[in-house]
Amino acid sequence: MENLALIESFSEFKDDKLIDRVTLMAILEDVFRNALKKKFGSDDNFDIIINPDKGDLEIWRNRIVVADGEVEDPNQEIELTDARKIEPDFEVGEDVSEEVKLIDLGRRAILALRQNLISKIHEHDNTTIYKQFKDLVGDIYTAEVHHIRHRAVILLDDEGNEIVLPKENQIPSDFFRKGENVRGIIDRVDLKGNKPMIVMSRTAPEFLEKLFEQEIPEVFDGLITVKKVVRIPGEKAKVAVDSYDDRIDPVGACVGMKGSRIHGIVRELGNENIDVINYTTNLQLYITRALSPARVSSLKIDEEAKRVEVFLKPEEVSKAIGKGGFNIRLAGQLTGYEIDVYREGVEEDVELTEFSDEIEAWVIEEFKKIGLDTAKSVLDQELDFLVKQTDLEEETVGEVIRILKEEFED
Repeated sequence: MENLALIESFSEFKDDKLIDRVTLMAILEDVFRNALKKKFGSDDNFDIIINPDKGDLEIWRNRIVVADGEVEDPNQEIELTDARKIEPDFEVGEDVSEEVKLIDLGRRAILALRQNLISKIHEHDNTTIYKQFKDLVGDIYTAEVHHIRHRAVILLDDEGNEIVLPKENQIPSDFFRKGENVRGIIDRVDLKGNKPMIVMSRTAPEFLEKLFEQEIPEVFDGLITVKKVVRIPGEKAKVAVDSYDDRIDPVGACVGMKGSRIHGIVRELGNENIDVINYTTNLQLYITRALSPARVSSLKIDEEAKRVEVFLKPEEVSKAIGKGGFNIRLAGQLTGYEIDVYREGVEEDVELTEFSDEIEAWVIEEFKKIGLDTAKSVLDQELDFLVKQTDLEEETVGEVIRILKEEFED
């Protein structure tokens, strides 16, 4: 049959598109009805019969027989003489059904049909992919490195879907080779025109949370709950965990013997240092735990200002602040409180902002970025540490230290 041959030629690419035949036939009917509207002005009097099992399609045009010379609408009516060429016993007023061969539509119309069909199938595919990945946002996904660009890595999954891993969503130590598998979470799905752009992230806190679910059975089973995750990708993270079963030690279960359980997660994240702490509603205890590994001597909480003054022994201050100020910054993000660190036994300290007449504001901001916002907190650190962590010139840091020391000498 001519129709069957044509349908097969139209659908020859369907296997590459992962579209089932029934859906393809529905799209075909829609495409052909549009073609009929263009050629005849209306498709109301056409029956389209689809056989998805055989991949066959028939088009029948229904018209009313009228006397010769009385046709007003050629699409709806047919002259008696023409009707009797189809069946010799037709009479005026009867309905005539005549099969329309696709080839009768003309070569141009068939080419247009094919283009329209391809467009509709792409539209269908894009809608399906968009919905599929919208439902996967926040979930871990694995795909293979296909192409490495300067600002992004392009991945392909098993179904050939393209996934983008932008530079800003990569851990600083990430290094990819073509063909290797990469894990991350589906961060978002954007529509660029009609095409979905699937974006992966390895830096989102949710990625670390999902790794806990995937790697630690008690978290997956719901026996342990991950309450909050904060991280500086590739450097340090803090994870607060809780359990409603008093018999379970949530931190011990997550870390495992000698770190055996968390080791795989640390390796996946480029040796990111992960602190796992017990969550508690006791705010004082929670802030103390958040500043681990530093040992807090005492603290004063201002709940209204969301600020806390933490007092530590001099040797614990650097631990509380941590390399690059990461520890104190993450502790603040985990608890939701701005943390000010003070040496125990030193009654007076001065905010760095008090020195704004002598120290430029942008210099003070550099110290604040690493968690040092008082004179004593700066003076507690070595000169080399301050130069390295703030990216300030040694001469500038030396001048700041001189100014601060003078304050306390006075």
